Amino acid sequence: MANDEHVAMLKKGVDAWNAWRDENPDTRPDLTEANLTGADLNGANLSGADLSGANLSGANLRGTIFFEADLSGVNITGADLRGVDLSGENLSGADLSGVNLSGANLSGADLQTATLVSTDLTGADLTGCRIHGVSAWGLKLEGTKQQNLVITRVGDPEITVDDIEVAQFIYLMLNNQKVKNAIDTITSKAVLILGRFTDERKAVLDALREELRKRNYLPILFDFEGPTTRDISETISLLARMARFIIADLTDPSSIPKELEAIVPNLAVPVQPLLEGASRPYAMFKDYWKYDWVLPVYRYDGLEPLLATLSKMVIVPAEEKVEALQERRRRIEAELTKPRRHRR
Repeated sequence: MANDEHVAMLKKGVDAWNAWRDENPDTRPDLTEANLTGADLNGANLSGADLSGANLSGANLRGTIFFEADLSGVNITGADLRGVDLSGENLSGADLSGVNLSGANLSGADLQTATLVSTDLTGADLTGCRIHGVSAWGLKLEGTKQQNLVITRVGDPEITVDDIEVAQFIYLMLNNQKVKNAIDTITSKAVLILGRFTDERKAVLDALREELRKRNYLPILFDFEGPTTRDISETISLLARMARFIIADLTDPSSIPKELEAIVPNLAVPVQPLLEGASRPYAMFKDYWKYDWVLPVYRYDGLEPLLATLSKMVIVPAEEKVEALQERRRRIEAELTKPRRHRR
């Protein structure tokens, strides 16, 4: 627990506190688990202080000096630390949710197991931070320096990355067999289903999803309202990257042209187009025939005939194209790795 005299002195104000620090340079302030909620500590000299477990939520910490302070487990939720120097500090386990750290110097800081939810790190310097176990969600990272972030535990061989938002995913990839298995499952079984989500068309998409489940696939049906925005296109593109193949129902298209525009030219993922009845595909679809991962359109007359022929006319051609593309990649990789003969 905190030293009550130290807490009382700090609550007298920054000027009184700094004067006391000048008069007692050898005293290490003990502010462990102190309740300093909403305190105005702008310019306070907290160098060397033990603030572990303290509650600084909502405090004004702009200009506060934290040199060699212990901030492990501190709660700084909603605090303002714009421009503060936290380089090399121990912030392990700290709750930095909603904290404004724009422009802050956090280089070399220990952020292991810290909580960074909706934290503003605009223009901050995170170079060399230890971030093992960090929880990072909804960060503001415009202009943030993120080089050499250490994602491994102290004592383990160091692995560094340059993006805090993907760091936790990379660590899980390296160390969690369940995550590896999940990714293997997704990339080997996932099928992205695209189409229109009116009541009539969605019934077809739902039936396709159910039939794919029966055949041990992992169907992904992305249902959304309104027009295809940039964010939605990026989400669909990401899902397509994970898919083994794609089924695209072109009947009564709405967002399909935009979705395929985001996928086909950039990703060599087999696309099996479907079309109900005798109608023709939308005009721009012909532009995709030059991509050999776009299969011929399969026409069907009603839901029951589609499901009855799903394996032969949809799944088998898609799987054959998957194998053909994989074989092509293997040949290219073999050519690239083949030793070259030196010419005299």
